[in-house]
Amino acid sequence: MAEVRISIIGAGSGAFSLSLIKDLCLTPNLAGSVVSMMDIDHARLDAAHDICSRYAAELGARLKIEKTPDRRTSLKGADFVINTALAAPHDRLHDGWEIARKHGYRLGGSYHIMYDEAFWLNYYQLRLMESITEDMLELCPDAWHLMVANPVITGMTHLARRYPQAKTVGLCHGYSHIFRIAEILGLARDRITYQMPGVNHFVWLNRFHYEGRDAFPILDKWIEEKSAAYWASETNPVIRKKSVDIYRHFGVFPIGDTASWSGAAWPWWYHSDAETEHSWDERPIEGWNDYFSGVKKAAAEFQRLSADPSIKLSHVYKPVLSDEPMIPLVESIACDIPRVHIVNIKNSNDFVPGIPKDFEVEIPALCSAGGIQGIATGSLPNRVIGHAIRDRVVPVELELQAHLHGDRELLTELVMTDHWTTSKSQANALIDDIFELPYHKELKRHYSR
Repeated sequence: MAEVRISIIGAGSGAFSLSLIKDLCLTPNLAGSVVSMMDIDHARLDAAHDICSRYAAELGARLKIEKTPDRRTSLKGADFVINTALAAPHDRLHDGWEIARKHGYRLGGSYHIMYDEAFWLNYYQLRLMESITEDMLELCPDAWHLMVANPVITGMTHLARRYPQAKTVGLCHGYSHIFRIAEILGLARDRITYQMPGVNHFVWLNRFHYEGRDAFPILDKWIEEKSAAYWASETNPVIRKKSVDIYRHFGVFPIGDTASWSGAAWPWWYHSDAETEHSWDERPIEGWNDYFSGVKKAAAEFQRLSADPSIKLSHVYKPVLSDEPMIPLVESIACDIPRVHIVNIKNSNDFVPGIPKDFEVEIPALCSAGGIQGIATGSLPNRVIGHAIRDRVVPVELELQAHLHGDRELLTELVMTDHWTTSKSQANALIDDIFELPYHKELKRHYSR
């Protein structure tokens, strides 16, 4: 049993914070821990703190849950820092998307523009990640920084290079897609083993076993015999037509956000026009609308529940473990329980062959009190690595160099890597219009060097 201090930065995201608290309540080894919830939005913080405190009390969990709007107060003495914070609201993403649409950009295969890792948001996120890391090195230098907020791929690469002394790991729940696939195939999740290397939001199932036997034939048989009926009955399928087609072409299965409905949905040629998207049952606009609507409903529900102390929260949010990786990782490290977790770390030991060694990769790692030790994975097909380099590594490198040097020309090059960019003048016109939004004065000034 270990009593640790956990700082949650951006804790006003109520549903996410409750998921963490719920997992803590259901992890006896972490009983007695202190959780410091931090957010600059006082109303959201108060609601999230109230809900989480009531939930822990209902379950009889021995946790001390604090709240503060001051980040340095929250960080002081922390053993683990879970960064879930967004430096800019979703409205700024929407505003940028509307400008991009006017310039000919569309959802589907657009990673740094028509996605929630757009360059105009990433700038603020990277600044936030830098400042959190610098505060941690001063106030809690031995703490682990669990970086959950996007962009994990860019942020993890940047922080690992700039602050090699910091204990930073990126986490993403996209890998849990494999559990939903297993359920559809009728496989018990505790009997499957898997490997899905790559870079964040571009990971591939290349090893899949059930009870010690190759499970790809089970997937193949399901595709042949049951997929048509499944797609006819599901409006938002877990196993998508596009993903199956990609699997047939590449021999490895795209997992999580790799080829999902979102704007970054890879590759672009399944989204080249509305007719093509329709033929593959891809609806990224509907997907994002549902996502943002869900976020607003969850926030409103939290406010309602916070205002009514008579409601028994454990009846609304059932006390079952989530698939979020944060608390299991904390338990492994704090309680010295060696387990393999899916993490995002630097590719220092060539864990994923073909990806640069100073770049982020998403891989399995053995995690314990001894730290996080990456596990080398089986190689991915050369053409998958080629696409990873072109569509993920190169744009991130351009973005980081532009960010570090405030170089407008490099930012233009980043925009030109997007498939929907057809000319340099189009790229510059997009950037100019983004910069003219009234709240982007700092962004414009940074890229004026």
